This record gives sequence, structure tokens and C-alpha cells, in this order.
Amino acid sequence: MRDAATDEKPDMKLFWACFIALVATSFVFGIRSDLIGELAVKFNLSESDKGEILGVGLWPFALSIIAFSFVIDRIGYKTAAVFAMVCHFAAIGMTLMAKDKTLLYWGTFVVSLGNGTVEAFINPVVATVFRKDKAKWLNILHAGWPAGIVLGVVFNKLFGGLDWTVRFGMCFVPVLVYTLMILPRKFPVQERVAAGVSYREMLREVGGIGFLITGWLVVMGLSQMFNLGLGLWACAGIGAVIGVALGIYTGSVGNPLFLLVLVTMPFLATTELGTDTWLPDLLKPELGVNAGLALAWSALLMTVLRAFAGPIVHRFSPVGLLVVSAAVAVIGLLVLGTVSGGVAVLLAVTLYAVGKTFLWSTTLGMVAEQFPKGGALTLNGVSAVGVLGMGILGSVAMGYFQDVKVAGDLKAAGIYERVAGKPSPTFLGEAPSLDGAKVAELPKAEAAKVEEIRAVHRKGSFIRQAALPAFMLVCYLGLWGYFRARGGYRPVELGAGH
Repeated sequence: MRDAATDEKPDMKLFWACFIALVATSFVFGIRSDLIGELAVKFNLSESDKGEILGVGLWPFALSIIAFSFVIDRIGYKTAAVFAMVCHFAAIGMTLMAKDKTLLYWGTFVVSLGNGTVEAFINPVVATVFRKDKAKWLNILHAGWPAGIVLGVVFNKLFGGLDWTVRFGMCFVPVLVYTLMILPRKFPVQERVAAGVSYREMLREVGGIGFLITGWLVVMGLSQMFNLGLGLWACAGIGAVIGVALGIYTGSVGNPLFLLVLVTMPFLATTELGTDTWLPDLLKPELGVNAGLALAWSALLMTVLRAFAGPIVHRFSPVGLLVVSAAVAVIGLLVLGTVSGGVAVLLAVTLYAVGKTFLWSTTLGMVAEQFPKGGALTLNGVSAVGVLGMGILGSVAMGYFQDVKVAGDLKAAGIYERVAGKPSPTFLGEAPSLDGAKVAELPKAEAAKVEEIRAVHRKGSFIRQAALPAFMLVCYLGLWGYFRARGGYRPVELGAGH
């Protein structure tokens, strides 16, 4: 398989099959994000419960993407694709059968495994098919993510009168479409394999430090999944053992530039995906039942911008585009946390959307261009670490800090003790919660006070989130200075003898 720069045309049917597979994953994401308020009422979920379910819709993605990245060159891309299909069909069925939080959690977990598997094969496939223009085509590929969110949220709004199970059941449709598109396709040999780069050389790009970070987050995820009760530092210790062992095996601590990118990923994922999962719920005090449309508008804008990413990437270079994007994301989140009124909020959402649009997809393009020896492992590893960090800590932290601050204000108002629910354990500590039934029984004035306090701290979440792209901006400026000192940004190419 050759790319667009050669005399053989790329397999565009394969590209569009990968694109629709990504659309299917985000269609589910969009509907679930828009339904979370309804599900919270139906299943009596606290803010931390919602954060846990929204998080488990993302971090198990990393378990499958990591697992397949180690073996995908050996088992083949189509095998991974079939596993994703099975996960998606099974998970949608589990969610529809949910009677309480438990099956809702596990159905969300399985769909996330399927989503990660999709990411595990589509990124290296597209990077291989378009190896001379990776950043451009990975940006275009990832226009499928916001496109699916738009479709999911808009569908959920148009048919809001139907039971939630009917609306969520429509997730079967895009999954069936990508299944029918993928099965007939023939997949290429990955660039690293074709160039003769050894398996150990691939692992060296990640190195001991990279595997320490990844191992720490994976152990945290497994501890949460199986209720092992391991704390942050116990998980870090196990991660350190994994990192040391693989560091000795590979003889490498990891490529320093790759490690810098890896460290930014939990912040990047929480800036984009973490905020997006909460966006309809956080904006409900401002936009009411139309809060989900803010997510749809953000996603639509991202779809258009990514679809025409080629000239933008060439104008700024991937690193320059990351610098600009992080700066705009900081401003957008700060504005979201301060403005009021429907029009002002939508303008702030627009600014935030422009900032986050190119962060994920351009990072993938940069990793594919700068670390081709890492093959599927480095390309998918950054996504895995991002989603793990966001799902286990980032998304849960957004709910945790809301719960803590709301409980504090309600205690000061003398209301909390009458509406307190069962505390929820998290890696950050025990999170207080409110019992929805008790809140509903409050006198009208006190019930209004509860909602006022909740609204204040929902807005405050955006301001706290702005610290994440601010950290990324510092890292990207460091990368920009590094490449400028070396004469500018240039992709690394693998040739004979690499």
C-alpha cells in the first residue's frame, strides 16, 4: 500500500471505512453524554457516580488500545476490527438491559473497549496509507469523532420524546454500517514492519519511563474495575516495577521528545474529552434542555475545521498549531467559566471548540511523523495514556470537586445534613453526594438554593479546567523552541535500513 505521493492511489474505501468506524464510536459517546442527566435521575446517580460512568466510557479504551498495539502487527488489523464490532454490539445490548448502575457501568466499559480497538487499527492504517502526509490525513480522519457526536446529540434531541432505550438503541445503526464497510477491505502492512524495524526497537521509543507512566495508569484502572482498593502510590509502585523491567529489557528510558508528548496527554484528553463529557450537564443552568446542542455545535465546528486541516497544518506546522490551539483553549475555558446568558455562552463554546479542535489529531500526526520506529505502539500509546489519565482521574476529578464544593456550601447554609447521600470512594478521596429524593422533598426556597449552588460550581469547573491547556502550552512552547533550534519541523522518514 502506497500513499498519495506515489504512483499508486491510496485505498480511499479503506480510509472511509476507518472514518465511519470512528463516527460510530463518537455517536455512542454523543448520545450517552446527552443522556447522562436522564440516566442520573433514573438510576439516582451522584455527581461522582456520573463522573465514574462518564470516565469508564473512556479509560477502558486505553486497555484495548494498549493490548492491541503490542500485537496488532502480528494478528492483523482485521482481527482487531472484528473484536471492536463484537464489543460494540454486546455493549449496546448490555446498556439497554440496565436496571441499575451496575450494568450501566459495565455496558459503558465494554463499549469503551470497542472504541479503543477501533482507534488501535484506524490510526496506524491511515498513517501507513498516507505516509507522506500523515498530519493532514490523521486530522481529516479524526473529523469523524466530532461528526459522530453531532449526529448522536442531534438525533437525541429530535427524538427526545421517545424512551431513552429507543434513542440509545439507534447506536446499533452506525455500528452495523462500519461493520459492513470494514469486512470486505484488505489492510496494508504497517510502515514500521515494512521498513524492518525490530519489535525491541519499537519498544525502545517508549522506554522505561514511558512504560512506568502507562503501567501506573493501567493498574489504577484495573484497581477501580475490580475494587482492589489500591491507592495512588501503590499503583505507582507497581507501575515503577513494570517500567524498570521494560527499561532493562529495552535498554532505554524512552525517547525524550516522545516522553514529553506522553506527559501532556492526560491534560489534553481531559481538556477535550473530559470537558465534552460534562459539557451538556455543566451548561444546563445556562441553556436548559438545549445544553446538549452546545456540544453538537462544538462538534460540528470541529468537524468542519478538521476536514479542511491540510492548509492549516502546512501554514503553522504541527507544533505551531499545537501552541496556538492550547492558547485559544485556555482563553475559551476561562470565558466559559465567567460569562452568562445563552448567546455569550455559545460564543464561549465556539472559542473553546476552536482551541481544542486540532489538539488530539495534530498530536497523533506529530507522533506518527516524529517517531515512526514506534509504529502502532507510540501512535496509539499517546491516545491510551491520554484517555487513562482523563478517565481515571480527570473526569472523576471534575465530579469530585463539584461534589466537595457543593457539599461545603450546603453545610454553610445548613442544608447538607438533610439531603446527604451515600459518599462515593474515589482515588482522590471520599466524595460527598446528594440524595435526589431528599432534595425533591425540600421546601421550594431551599431546593432553589441547592440548584443555585450547583450552578455556581458547574461554572467553576471550566475555570479549573483552564489550568490543563495552560500546562500543555508550556510544553508545546518547549517543543517549538527545540525544533526551531534544529532548523524547523521536519518529519522523520523510515527507509531501507531505517
